Parts: sequence; structure tokens; C-alpha cells
Amino acid sequence: MENNKLNLKNKLNTNSEILNPYVPEISTVNKIIKETPNIISLQIKIDDEEKMKNFKFKPGQVGQLSVFGYGESTFVINSSPSKNDFLQFTVMKTGVTTSAIHNLNEGEKVGLRAPLGNWFPYEDMEGKNILFVGGGIGLAPLRPLLLYMLENRSKYEKLTFIYGAKTPEDVCFKYDIEDWEKSDDIEVFITIDTACYGWDKEVGLCPDVLERLAPSPDNTVAITCGPPIMIKYVLGVLEKLGFENR
Repeated sequence: MENNKLNLKNKLNTNSEILNPYVPEISTVNKIIKETPNIISLQIKIDDEEKMKNFKFKPGQVGQLSVFGYGESTFVINSSPSKNDFLQFTVMKTGVTTSAIHNLNEGEKVGLRAPLGNWFPYEDMEGKNILFVGGGIGLAPLRPLLLYMLENRSKYEKLTFIYGAKTPEDVCFKYDIEDWEKSDDIEVFITIDTACYGWDKEVGLCPDVLERLAPSPDNTVAITCGPPIMIKYVLGVLEKLGFENR
């Protein structure tokens, strides 16, 4: 049914709102944030001020980030789509290009081809309850959509956010989560795999927390992103709760 949706992020697909699909824009790394021991976020600005000023993207779209001499990789743009003072990308160190990105310093140059790909149908979600379920670095694709909805709060009903990580050290975007936990605009549940000293929040996997909370599928859209095994079991719980997989 239309009101019981389960939306998954679409795969990479180009659209017409791009600077140039073939030529990387020279950009500068303005700030580097260490999220976890092996994940960083980069805030970059396109050097051409006019192009930076006019840059627009939609939640869920990606960019091709290149480190000269090493290669190019695809990352979701996870800054706010409502602001254009910088673009943020979050990168886990997994190979040659991502290692080169981790070795960058503030002030260095990179190449950027963006925006690319499909986006979340956020306009279709207006007037609905929104349930976010994210795990690990899977919060990165959800972040721009969540930021957009918080910035346009009156367009959406109840916002619920469930996020899981292996340990407290592995929690991404801690600065965001701390703000969201203090906000009356969103209900937040943070969980880690196993209990540890000093942790006073949820313990267990995201599907377990989701099943315990048992949100109603009525007028609710669920959006999930994270490790494939997490998504598999989250989908199972959502279907059991009455959500339709679309």
C-alpha cells in the first residue's frame, strides 16, 4: 500500500544536474574530521567560487572524488543539501584510493565530479512518519536526508532514528547524534553490539532494537542503509511489522 513503504537507496545513475560528467572540478580540502579509527569526513569546496555557489544536489546523490596520481572513487555527498558553503564526503579506508584520501591534509587539492546518481524521493515522503535505520558508515547516505527533514521539519510527521555500531569508538557523526539526542524534533536510539563500561544506551543489533520498538507501518516510510547482513535482518523485521518492501 502507498502508505506502507520501504525505501532503499538507489544505485549510481547520472542525471542532468551535473557540472560536467567527464571533467573533475579542482577542489580544496578545507577540513578533515576523524569519525572513527578508520573513517574520516572531508569538507571540500570547489575552487571556482561561482560553481560552488550554484552547486545543488539532492539527498542520496553521490560524487566521484579523485586523488591525483592514485585514482577516483564514489562517495555519497552527506552535507546538508540546503547549504552550499562546503560539500562533505565520508570515507572508510579500504584500498589504494581511500588510503590516499586518508593521507590528505587540509589545503590539498582533489578532483570532484558531481552530483551524480538517483536520490531519495523526499518530496513523496512529505506528511509521513519517517523511520531511519542505519549501521556503521551506512549513516553517511542517510545523513543528508535526515538533515534536510530536520531543516524542513513541518513537512514531515514523526522522525525516528535507530543507529548501530560495533563499539562506542565506531559510532560515526558523534557530533550530529549528540545534537539530535537533545532535540525534540527526532527520537533517537543508539545501540552497540555488546555492553561495555560507561555505555548507558541501547545494547544489541539494529534489528533487535527495531523489533523491540515495533513502530507502526501506518503512514510510515522506513529507510535503511548499512552492512548487507544488517539490511537483510532489518528488512525481515520491517516485513513482519507490516511494512511493504518497495
